Amino acid sequence: MPLRTYEKNAENIELASDLDDFVKDKRENWRANSAKASQRQRRYKKRLTKQILLLKDMND
Repeated sequence: MPLRTYEKNAENIELASDLDDFVKDKRENWRANSAKASQRQRRYKKRLTKQILLLKDMND
C-alpha cells in the first residue's frame, strides 16, 4: 500500500509532471466511488501546489 501524500513531499518535486508521480491516495480503492477518489487526488495536488509556492517564496 503506498504512503499518503504530505506537504513535505513538495521538496522533492522539481517539474510539474512530477506532481502526478508523488500524489498517492492509499485509500483510493476504499472510496465510495471513483468521483470521490479523483476529488481526493485533486485535493492532494492542490495541497502540494500550495506548498511548492510557499517554498519558492521562502527561497526567493
